[in-house]
Formats: sequence, C-alpha cells, structure tokens
Amino acid sequence: MTTATTPNHTQLLTSGRSGRAAKLRTRQPLRLSRVLYSVLAIVIALGWVFPVYWMINSSLLPNRTLQSFIPTFVPINGSLNNYSNALENGSFFSALGISLSVTLIAVFFCLLFAFLAAVAISRFRFKGRKSFVLAVLIVQMLPAEGLFIAQYKMVASVGLLNSIIGVSVIYTAAVVPFTIWMLRGFVAGIPADLEEAAMVDGLSRTQAFMRITFPLLAPGLVASGVFAFLQAWNEFTVALVLLPAEAMQTLPLWLRGFIQASATRETDWGQVMAASTLVAVPVIVFFLIVQGRMTSGLVAGAVKG
Repeated sequence: MTTATTPNHTQLLTSGRSGRAAKLRTRQPLRLSRVLYSVLAIVIALGWVFPVYWMINSSLLPNRTLQSFIPTFVPINGSLNNYSNALENGSFFSALGISLSVTLIAVFFCLLFAFLAAVAISRFRFKGRKSFVLAVLIVQMLPAEGLFIAQYKMVASVGLLNSIIGVSVIYTAAVVPFTIWMLRGFVAGIPADLEEAAMVDGLSRTQAFMRITFPLLAPGLVASGVFAFLQAWNEFTVALVLLPAEAMQTLPLWLRGFIQASATRETDWGQVMAASTLVAVPVIVFFLIVQGRMTSGLVAGAVKG
C-alpha cells in the first residue's frame, strides 16, 4: 500500500510544479508585452504633449533666446512680458468676443438642426429619406475651398459681410452634415422599444422621447457639440474671406497679425507663442468642463440603457 501511494503523490507534486512553471513562463511574455506597450504609450503621449509644452515654454522666453541655436527646454529666466505685449499689441478681447459669439451661435443651431435630422432619419421612414442621407454624404465630400466664391457672393448679396450672423450661418452649414452622422449613430443605438414601453404606460410620443430617449442622447450631444465647437473656434479661411474688416476679426485672424509680412522686420516668435497660448486656453477650459459632463452622461446612459 505504501509503495503504491508514494509514486502517485510524487507525480502529483511533479505535475503541480510543472503546471506552476508553465504558468510562470506564460506570464513572463505577458508582462514583457505590457511593459513594451506601456513604454510605447508613454513615447506617443510625450510626442503629442511636446508641441504644447514647447509653445508654452517659448511664450515665456525672449525673442533673442528663441533665435539661439541652442534650444532652451526649461524657462528658468522666463517672464510674462510676451503675454502683456501680445495683449497690448492687438485687440485680443474684441476678437475673443467675436469668436465666442460666432462659435456659440454655430454650435447651438448646429446641434438643433442635426438633432432633428438625426431623429427623423433614425426613427421615421419617409419618402426621400435615402436621398436625404445621400445628399448629406455628398455635401460632406465637397472641399471647403471650392465653396468660397459661392459663399462670399451669397453672404454679400444679403448684406452680411463683416457680420457675426453671416459667418455663423456658414459655420453651421459646414458642420451640420458630419454632426448629423454622429447623432444618427447615437439615436439608432437607442432601442425604440423604450419609447413604446413608455407610451404603453400612458406617455405621449413626445413625452416618451423627452423623458426616455433624450437623456440617453446626452453623450452624443456633448460629443457633437465638442466637434462643432472646435471646428468653429479654429476655422480660419472662411473668416478670412467673410470678415475682411480689421475691426471684425476672430482669434485665428488676430493671431495672424503677429506674423510680420515685411522683410525688414523679423517675427517676434515669443509673442506669437504667447498669442497662440491665449487662443488655446478657452478651448482647454471648455473641454475640461465638457469632459466631466460627457463622462457623467456616458455613465448615466449606460445605467439607464
């Protein structure tokens, strides 16, 4: 009996040790791959963050230091003189007000029109629905540069050159097609059965949509609003065509004024970087505010769904 049980016990110990060794051998490549992926992610993140850091770093240095062949990575003796000079050298606050007005108007009407169109495409079957979807795709494919002359003549014919309304209309029309596609995916992803169940409980179609479906669309509306905001805030060429007056400048046009066109004067890159930082700050603040709401909206939508 003793000799019969001893080999079995030894075999169990041996098999257990070999199993643990095999697990250790499989875990080592996994750990190595995780380390490699982590290093790769850090390198990509540094490559993405470095231009932003270099812009802020350069905005704190004088122009003679920036023109040196030896780069300065840490602004030890930096100052805020470039920011004060940038604010004094141009109408920053006027351009800021125009950019905010144009952007907020474009975002509001873009979300309104795109939301109604996305709901109509996803929830209803009507004549011409496929043609409308195809038209949205074709408009999205058109290059913006090919529409400048038509847009200029259209805006000039109604007397809206050098006006916030004229630029806002063009921005809204440019961003609406892509926003429709974004919201269409969110609306189609919410089952219509939720609305039907609410209607069975006594709610009307409008009440069921506003109480059940609309809260679940919050992440899509926020994501589409961020896209529309960035497109309108950073747009340059349309504003250059439709806002020729110097008093009517958005922030990208105001930033262009720091690049000296004259060959006898050199560009003050310290002021350029300071002005670029000032233009980027409102976008960063807006995104930080919306990011928290987007996360809460995604969590709320997941729980309700």
